[in-house]
Amino acid sequence: MVKFLTLDDVDVSGKTVIVRPDFNVPIDPETREILDDTRIREHARTIKELVEKGAKVVIIAHQGRPGEPEFMESLEKHARALERALGRPVKYVHDLYGPEAKEAIKALKPGEVLVLKNVRTFPEERKKKSPEEHAKSELVRELAPLADVFVLDGFSVAHRAHASVVGFAAVLPAVAGRVMERELRSLERALEKPEKPCIFVLGGAKAEKCVDIIRYVLENNIADKVLTGGLVGHLFLKAKGIDLGRPSEEVLEKKGLIGLVDAMKELLDAFPGKIEVPRDVAYEIYGDRGEVYVKALPVDHPIYDIGLETAEHYASLVKDARSVVVSGPMGVYEKPMFLEGTWRVFNAVAKSSAFSLAGGGDTVAALKTLGLFDKFSFVSLAGGAFIEYLMGKKLPGVEVLEKAAEKAGK
Repeated sequence: MVKFLTLDDVDVSGKTVIVRPDFNVPIDPETREILDDTRIREHARTIKELVEKGAKVVIIAHQGRPGEPEFMESLEKHARALERALGRPVKYVHDLYGPEAKEAIKALKPGEVLVLKNVRTFPEERKKKSPEEHAKSELVRELAPLADVFVLDGFSVAHRAHASVVGFAAVLPAVAGRVMERELRSLERALEKPEKPCIFVLGGAKAEKCVDIIRYVLENNIADKVLTGGLVGHLFLKAKGIDLGRPSEEVLEKKGLIGLVDAMKELLDAFPGKIEVPRDVAYEIYGDRGEVYVKALPVDHPIYDIGLETAEHYASLVKDARSVVVSGPMGVYEKPMFLEGTWRVFNAVAKSSAFSLAGGGDTVAALKTLGLFDKFSFVSLAGGAFIEYLMGKKLPGVEVLEKAAEKAGK
């Protein structure tokens, strides 16, 4: 069990609080406008609580990576989106730790919020270093003396050992914000002592990560069964010696996933009866959906979904579960014709009485498409951090919160 401090453990009234959320949101490449402000609205809950408690709030966040289309040096549009979410003014200064930023921080009054410019304009931000090394960086050296508390609220950046994620925690009292707290508690409920039976639904295209997740959750008796779909399901079918057909085989080859087949064979041998693979699949033929039983493969058409019999079988297993973790859709959900498998399985999870946890970019997008986003017990807005946590990895951002709690004698 992860032990960390939360907003309940600190008095922030009249204090300057540095908050590290994840404001990295989808951006329209042409208009440079924010396409989806879900993350900002989620973090607004933490910020609103700090404001209501009389804190002076300083926000350090990022948008994209330098050189990439979604990179934006200015976070003024994010400040305006936060302003709408809070229903109160939010200040923005186009500086990070220079004189303008420092003066703006010093001038803050209790209940005011200030957003600084993109932290990834700081060259040392993304270097992988220890918290102590990052604490010596110019960013932390200049800003930490102006603050009383550090709040890490971005679980979705917690897998990065970046300066703004781990550096401040080495020199300031550090606590989890409400988003971070909910993420960790939900993952804890699903991974530490899940109510049984516990089922993992794994699909999508990130098959290399799924190998590690499956090994971890089955070796540690976390999951009772793993249901596979998407390219993960395709690879397990290959591991069982099934020829999918040239179009689907080529997709696996292009994505460099064929090398995972041996690892998947080992998993099938090590955990007999624990890993469910598709019984039938759906493919595209002349613009229509065709279905075929796995034993009748190969097909000379691209496979885009699990078949309806598989979907119903998975749905029946989910119905009797007490805990369900979902990462990845069952097929190419972006094509309406091949949304059926994902819909039937995800809808069964939503309707079940199980504690349901979902995460990952494509999973969240599919849930929104299906209108099921609010039907799960908890939906993580994290991508990489969510996956790494499911793999049993230690996240740098979580570790610094644990160390801060130890330091505080909690």
